[in-house]
Amino acid sequence: MTSISQLTDFYYKGLYPNLQALEKERLTILSRLRWLGIFGALILIPLLVGLSRNFGIAHPAFIITATAIFIVALALYHTMIKGYIAHFKTTIITPLIGAIDPHLSYTPDAHIMQASFDHSQLFPQAIDRYSGSDYVQGSIEEIPLDFSTVHAQYRTKDSKGNTQWHTLFHGIFLVTAFPKLFHSKTIILPDQAEKLFGNLLGGWLQSHNASRDELIRMDDPEFEKMFVVYGKDPIEAHYLLTHTMMQRMVTFQKKMRYPLYFSFIDNRIYVAIKTNKEMFEPSVFTSLLEYEQVMDYIGMLHHTIGLVEELKLNEKLWSKP
Repeated sequence: MTSISQLTDFYYKGLYPNLQALEKERLTILSRLRWLGIFGALILIPLLVGLSRNFGIAHPAFIITATAIFIVALALYHTMIKGYIAHFKTTIITPLIGAIDPHLSYTPDAHIMQASFDHSQLFPQAIDRYSGSDYVQGSIEEIPLDFSTVHAQYRTKDSKGNTQWHTLFHGIFLVTAFPKLFHSKTIILPDQAEKLFGNLLGGWLQSHNASRDELIRMDDPEFEKMFVVYGKDPIEAHYLLTHTMMQRMVTFQKKMRYPLYFSFIDNRIYVAIKTNKEMFEPSVFTSLLEYEQVMDYIGMLHHTIGLVEELKLNEKLWSKP
């Protein structure tokens, strides 16, 4: 697979004409946003100040007006940047994915089906709203690979009956094949309890998680600090999570910087990377030529697509003892 340094060279050299065009488009949008902000400040701030003096900020007139201004401003912003984001995905992300591996296809407006997300059993909470984008499908060294950005939400009602939306997961969701048949399920989650409450209390909370199967202890101290494992078959969990596999997961976690979730179900590995943001939509306030911005896109694409190689799923060395 193409290296990160090769991709960086391709980004700056092979895509430079596209970057120049996008940078001009970005600066034009930024200029329009500034003028819109100045106009809004001159007109709307006096209006809101007047309403607050006459009625107070808790009055329905002030709340409704402020909310309406916010909604209109947000709609205008999204309308202004929509074309810029679409051009970025077409002229930058598409060729980058092709440069990583020609066996991959990219569909900006599609996403992994909710049935696949539910089947992973990584997030047992019922989902009330599901969306996504940036669907990549294909194979790496004959190992099938699918991933996309996913935003899964659930709703609750407050004491007044108002609907409130909560994010269950927002990030990259990936599905790939595991090269050996297994019969049970194994779930690997970030070890948040022990980080927050220490080994004693955190371990007790992990072992009493009613929404999960049996807590399975692993013999790799570094892996245990990062992850917690649940499953119905400890023997099979240890078969899947060999010492080498655990080391590879630890290395992958260190590279990603975002919380990782894994599940082994029905001869597949499901991986969720919780970024809490859209990874392939550029900010209009940051130049596409800035190195950190560039490496965010390239690093995320390379590490996500490279998971097959990172975990050595392409090696036919798996045998059950």
